[in-house]
Order: sequence, then structure tokens, then C-alpha cells
Amino acid sequence: MPHVSDLHSIGELARASGLTVSALRFYDSAGVLEPALVDPVTGYRWYAEEQIAPARLVAGLRRIGMPVPEIAAAVRAEPKVVHDLLDTHLRRLADGLADARREVARLRALVSPTGTATTTLLLSPADLAAALDAVRFAVGVDRELPMLSGVLFDVESDGVRLVATDRYRLALARATADVDGPPARVFVPVALVDAVRPLLDVADTWPVRLTVAGGQLRLRVADRTLTGDALPYDFPDYRRLLRTSVGERPTARRVRVDVATLRAALADPAAPTVAVVHDGTPREVTVLGVDDDGGLRLLPDTDLGADVLRVGVDGGYLLDALDAAGAPQLVLELDGPIAPLAVRRPDDADTYSVLMPIRL
Repeated sequence: MPHVSDLHSIGELARASGLTVSALRFYDSAGVLEPALVDPVTGYRWYAEEQIAPARLVAGLRRIGMPVPEIAAAVRAEPKVVHDLLDTHLRRLADGLADARREVARLRALVSPTGTATTTLLLSPADLAAALDAVRFAVGVDRELPMLSGVLFDVESDGVRLVATDRYRLALARATADVDGPPARVFVPVALVDAVRPLLDVADTWPVRLTVAGGQLRLRVADRTLTGDALPYDFPDYRRLLRTSVGERPTARRVRVDVATLRAALADPAAPTVAVVHDGTPREVTVLGVDDDGGLRLLPDTDLGADVLRVGVDGGYLLDALDAAGAPQLVLELDGPIAPLAVRRPDDADTYSVLMPIRL
């Protein structure tokens, strides 16, 4: 055990690191930076010389707003992992800044309207078809939630992101495009989506022209033009939802699965399920876990010990997500019984879906 004479008081470490005394106490209680010695009588905290550098790292990560779990991981990680965490956080900050700029532009237009801006996109029919197929399954069907009954087209400078959710699942995909005009968000009615989708299969040599002007939108596919009004609802802030519920999760287990094999296992009448009551209704829930070799397995009741990684999901929703992904191999991210399950394509970071878990 180190002697007090060889250690630094909490005040000395605060001055050396740039952290306040209260911050050091917080990071001790959070298990991020624990003292080398705590006096059993006075409760005073003492720190070793080699803890000064980690404390300075914590102070810097705190200044840039890195979440506490990632700070804890960085303090104990190899340099490469710390660099990866920093890259992830920079992407998160950039996304947040882009969100803020879009919101500021919307607010400026609200305060000082300057007429209707027009944005035109030229897209590959195949790319748009793939994006629609990846998100269509997640469109809401609850008549009491009309703000979820379509597909959001979030137009960026070089493409469009498609998003759909019914509260229980969220699907995203992206198609590159030649964009002429300012960024725009248009909530497309599902009826228009379903009308345009068959046309894309016979228009391989034609670009799709999508024009957004205020609450009006027009799609020209080959020799057909479809027009409609955008749904008059504010679609949920999906970017904030992703950052808070999914984001880049260092603790998530990433399990590669063969879609045909998993689909067969889920569709098997003998597949194990667990009976739970969800929202007041009895449900048969599919429980996912990881075997000793790091592969995915379906867990029965007998494997639901407290030390077993498990995620309860609606088996039908998972089948929908597998089919919509359109890839023979996928990656599932499992992060515990109350964290969303992400279903990702290994070759496309912009196309994935998120399923809300069912508490076991």
C-alpha cells in the first residue's frame, strides 16, 4: 500500500489536472478515476503520481463533452482505442452542429419568410428503390399516430436520407443524389411511396427527378409524374433519438449472422420463446443471446440468468428487419436487455434498422 507522503491530495491533483475537486469526487464515484488511497478515518482521497496523466485526459475529454461511459473506457484503453473514441465523438459533434444549422435555417425562415424555396434531386432508380425497400417495413400504421404514417425524405447537399418509424422500430437508408437547392425535409405519404415504388423497377436507364417546393412534392419516373402534398406533421427528431439510444456504443456486442440461417431459426415452429406481459398484453418474445464462440443464439427460459447477455424482441419485427436489409450477411448489435437492437449491413453504414427491446 502506498504511503501518504508519496501521494497527492485531491486538491493537488485538481490543480495539476484542471479538474475541480468536486469533479474528481464525481469521477471517483463513477468508477472513472479512483484514488490510490482513501483514509479510512477522514475519508480523504490520495492519488499516485501516475494518475496525473489520466486525470488530465479526463479533464480534456470532459471539456469536449464526451459521455462518462466513454471517458471511463478511454482512461483504461490502449491509444488506438482512445483515438477511435475521439473520432466517434467528433462525428457526433459534427452531426449535432449540422442539426443545429438546419434548425437555425428553419427558424430563420419561420421568423422572416422569403417565399417558397425549391429543391430538386436527381437519383438513380435502383438506389431509391433500395432505400425505400430498406425503410418501408417500419412505417407506422396506427391511425392515432398520423405523424408516423409516411417516410421522411431528409435532403442533404449530396443525397437524401430516408427514415421511417412506428415507435417500436426505426429504419434508415441513404441514396446519393445530384441536389439543386437548399437542404429540405419532406414527409412523404406512404400512399405516394407505394405508388412510385413499382415504377422504379422499370426505369433503370432514367434518373428519378424529385422536386420539393414548400409542402408540395413531385416525382418524375420515366414518363410518369406523380404529385402529392407532404404530410403536415413534424416527424420525430430521429438524429437525437439515434444519439441517445444507439449512437456509437462501445459496450455493444457485434455479432455477424447469416440471414438465411437466422431466418430459418426464427420461422421454426419449435424456436424457443419466452412468455412475458408487455403493455398489459401476454406476448411470446424471442430472446437473443451470444454463445461461447461469439455467435448468435435464441435463448429459452432456462438460459435467462442474470449474468447472461439477452435482448428480448418481437420475432416478427426482427424477420421484417432481416428481409428489408437485403443482404445475405448482417451484423446485430446487442447491448443488454433495455438497449435497442441495431441491425446493420456490414458494407453500408447508412442503411440499418433499430428495434426497441421488450423487457423480460
